[in-house]
Amino acid sequence: MKSLSFANADCPLCPRLVDYRNASRETWPHWHNAPVPSFGSLDAGLLIVGLAPGLRGANQTGRPFTGDAAGDLLYPTLIKYGLAKGHYQADPADGMVLVNCRIANAVRCVPPQNKVIAAEINACRPFLEDEIAAMTELKVIVALGGVAHGAVLSVFGLKKARHKFAHEACHALDGGITLIDSYHCSRYNTNTGRLTEPMFHHVFARSLTYL
Repeated sequence: MKSLSFANADCPLCPRLVDYRNASRETWPHWHNAPVPSFGSLDAGLLIVGLAPGLRGANQTGRPFTGDAAGDLLYPTLIKYGLAKGHYQADPADGMVLVNCRIANAVRCVPPQNKVIAAEINACRPFLEDEIAAMTELKVIVALGGVAHGAVLSVFGLKKARHKFAHEACHALDGGITLIDSYHCSRYNTNTGRLTEPMFHHVFARSLTYL
């Protein structure tokens, strides 16, 4: 299997994120406060791509979508559809494991106010490119939100104008891979009703038809 590159704990590529990381280290010295590694096997057939770590979620715990409201919807959904086993307890030590599934982020470091800029997405793209290339059994990518959707399209050299983001939209990628879009499972989207639990469940039920 191809070796996988990853941003080290003191990755210097994005000055704004470096400053924010250093400030977090001073305020919360016992938190992860570093690029968050992906979760799950490179042999998986499904890759979930999110936006970036949350300040009090993955930036604190070191595991994607762990410790914030987004994970409270994502992980029980994965368990429901057989893509994870165990019990999600918002703690990397909860013993939960993913099944034929891997989770990554378009940007690996926590951004201020959960908002990334184009330069940061571009700087992190090589890590996502390398990850996708290493997943030789990959069949489905679920993009959580427009930023993740755009990052995946960029990896495949595709234009957003021809592959527009829409909840439950499907896009054919090279290598027989299918991209499925979903609204991000953020607290804002669920509280406003933009994304409901049945809507989110349907995305993963559909993803199983491609695996």
